[in-house]
Amino acid sequence: MNNIKLKAAIEAILFSFGDTVSLSKIASALDIEKNKAKELVEELAKELDESDNSGVRIVSFEDSYQMCTKEEFYDTLIKINEVPRKYVLTDVLLETLSIIAYKQPITRIEVEKIRGVACDHAINRLIEYKLVQELGRLDAPGRPLLFGTTEEFLRTFGVRSIDELPTVKPDQLAEFKEQAEREMNDIKTVEV
Repeated sequence: MNNIKLKAAIEAILFSFGDTVSLSKIASALDIEKNKAKELVEELAKELDESDNSGVRIVSFEDSYQMCTKEEFYDTLIKINEVPRKYVLTDVLLETLSIIAYKQPITRIEVEKIRGVACDHAINRLIEYKLVQELGRLDAPGRPLLFGTTEEFLRTFGVRSIDELPTVKPDQLAEFKEQAEREMNDIKTVEV
């Protein structure tokens, strides 16, 4: 198969799956090397992005790809379909999600130690929103569940991989710590 036919086959694969497809599955289906498959997928993605005649694009999440609608056509699509349900991420949910994202895989108890409060409800809600998933069990007494983020998390926050999450600089961390200590002192002063 020539490159034009291979890209057409990749387009058919991504269109028919509707969800992410790993690069290794694409390469295997086309009987080509992974690096060749990656090159072709990225060429196709660039062609679709630059085309005014296409309503779709290809997005990547770590080592997987998915075909989705270009954002400019969202308003058109909701006219024929129901508006997707938007979830509200409260401060509690965002804080819990941040801990899981940066510390994954992590147990509920480890999240609670960091937050200082029970997190059952927050973790269950994040699972319901498909932002967090169970990754397995820790090989320790009681075999607690391990949690991590999902592809939906990556999609929602517009990153390809958890490696793209922003990092906190040491001076910012020190500033946050000082601010938290001041707030704790203010609370103690009010209680007295």
